Amino acid sequence: MKELATIRNDIVGSLLRPAELKAARVNFDEGRLSREELRQVEDLHIRDAVKLQEEIGLSVVTDGEFRRLNFQDSFGESVSGYDAGKPSLHFYEKRVEGGSPLRRWEIPDGGEQKGTAVAQRRPVLEKIGLGRNVPAEEFGFLRSVASRPGKVALIGPDRISQRFDWQNSLAVYSGLDEFVADVVKVERKIISGLIDAGCRYVQIDAPGYTAYVDPPSLAAMRGRGEDPQENFSRSLKADNAMLAGFDDVTFGIHLCRGNQRSMWHREGTYDEIAERLLNELNFDRFLFEYDSPRAGGFEPLRFLPKGKVIVLGLVSTKVAALENVDDLKRRIDLAAKHVPLDQIAISPQCGFSSDVVGNLISPDDQKRKLELVVETARQVWG
Repeated sequence: MKELATIRNDIVGSLLRPAELKAARVNFDEGRLSREELRQVEDLHIRDAVKLQEEIGLSVVTDGEFRRLNFQDSFGESVSGYDAGKPSLHFYEKRVEGGSPLRRWEIPDGGEQKGTAVAQRRPVLEKIGLGRNVPAEEFGFLRSVASRPGKVALIGPDRISQRFDWQNSLAVYSGLDEFVADVVKVERKIISGLIDAGCRYVQIDAPGYTAYVDPPSLAAMRGRGEDPQENFSRSLKADNAMLAGFDDVTFGIHLCRGNQRSMWHREGTYDEIAERLLNELNFDRFLFEYDSPRAGGFEPLRFLPKGKVIVLGLVSTKVAALENVDDLKRRIDLAAKHVPLDQIAISPQCGFSSDVVGNLISPDDQKRKLELVVETARQVWG
């Protein structure tokens, strides 16, 4: 049994960026701080983030994704070949302007600034390749300062393919099949580097899977000349190809409906996709967002195979209001009507800061919510 496959409390990945870290990033973007000076500030705050998570009692810890401006940088900043812009804090602040908290937000693909790879739909200039294994570098420092196991989140092939401007890349790739095959090759190299660095829990962030139950997203795919079911099947196969042969690593996959500045950009329950997701994907842990009515009920969890764990994202990272243990235990009991209790765990519904802007809650709210996850798990599973 993989030692991390059945832990009862979990964390999705990102944490709110401290003000000092944001200021350092602005100074770096504007040439007033060197990369080494920025790294020193990042190191300081990562140490604090790890200490916070360990004191709270989380079973695994992350670096808060403090070296990333966006959760998709795990791929976008590692890969070569894209026609993409240079990331900056200002770019991500401008990106969410005009959006309203707890409302649907449409990801902007235009603007005066060339977007970053994956965060915006960009074409390629040449076939993609691994330029630098950014996640492995991140994990090296995390492991050096953590006493508990560390986990690393990578953006998955489905989201990468949805954020690829294949129509303007046909001189390089014949279509999505050829492109996704190269994505899998790059991701496998990243995972190999993480394993060599000692990582034993890799999470794949796959927010794009909820696009297959979201009418506007389905319409957008069809408008680009894509078949949504073909896309879905391709992505399932790509995820499994990415994991193949890495038998000693715990793999989780996280699904949500968008998480920028307390906003969202998908609707739709798991009902239409759960059977294929849970039965065809070779992940150990499925981290499903379950903090709002948009996620629907727990009935689709009946498809979870034996030996797998569903991690219920019951604690919202979007709002400051704190859930309570009794309500969370009741929701776990409801889920246990469809899947055995020993195949359930609990986590926040998403990261607290999927990009550098962060959700509209305070560091104290974040701390209390993580404590609540740990305490609920303790009361339910001991």
